[in-house]
Amino acid sequence: MNGPEIHVEFAPELALFLPNGRRRGAGEVPTDGVSSLGHVVESLGVPLTEVGALVVDGRQVPPSYVPAAGDFVAVRPVERPQQVPGAPLRFLLDVHLGTLARRLRLLGVDTAYESTDIGDAALAARSAAEKRVMLSRDRGLLRRRELWAGAFVYSTRPDEQLRDVLDRFHPELRPWTRCTACNGLLKEATKEEVADQLEHGTRRTYDVFAQCRSCGRAYWKGAHHDQLEAIVRRALTEYADADADRG
Repeated sequence: MNGPEIHVEFAPELALFLPNGRRRGAGEVPTDGVSSLGHVVESLGVPLTEVGALVVDGRQVPPSYVPAAGDFVAVRPVERPQQVPGAPLRFLLDVHLGTLARRLRLLGVDTAYESTDIGDAALAARSAAEKRVMLSRDRGLLRRRELWAGAFVYSTRPDEQLRDVLDRFHPELRPWTRCTACNGLLKEATKEEVADQLEHGTRRTYDVFAQCRSCGRAYWKGAHHDQLEAIVRRALTEYADADADRG
């Protein structure tokens, strides 16, 4: 780019997206005089899904703004909790986030998940068609214009991923109401209704069951219930603490 030069300053939270030479978050950036500010920001490595506001010389501008020579640009992070207007809050996760998908479903959050790699174009199209927030660590995917909405998952650790998504989007939590396998809603079920899925020991030991309305999978408080209960309890506790801090 050999056009107007602008000064861009990124919030510290966005530094991880920048090339090593720009990790301090500020510097002079040449432009071509016709590209939008949104394009310039993304060309530096920051997906617009992670940008809360673009401020030029003290006034907020849209990503379509074409910067002029000498502009001082402040790139701010997304405000939390982030509002996603236009549809009920629900998510779509790519193939790399299976554990996070199951934990969100465990908490009753509407979460679609692709267990195979269907490609960025298909994921973006599904996000748009179903009006779901795309969660991914793939920056290229998050830069696709056809996305309904998106967010970068900052950690590789499921506990931290879950904490970050809950803090960022503040979804309604309704634990134990969704199938962790397919995202369908659960209903109470009798032992007879799910008998074909039970081993003899399970039939003898347990009397309370639930069943997915979509795929038919049966649920009961089995050997792993304590681990799942701990995930739910921790999420509800941290969520309540976050609400109290904001209040």
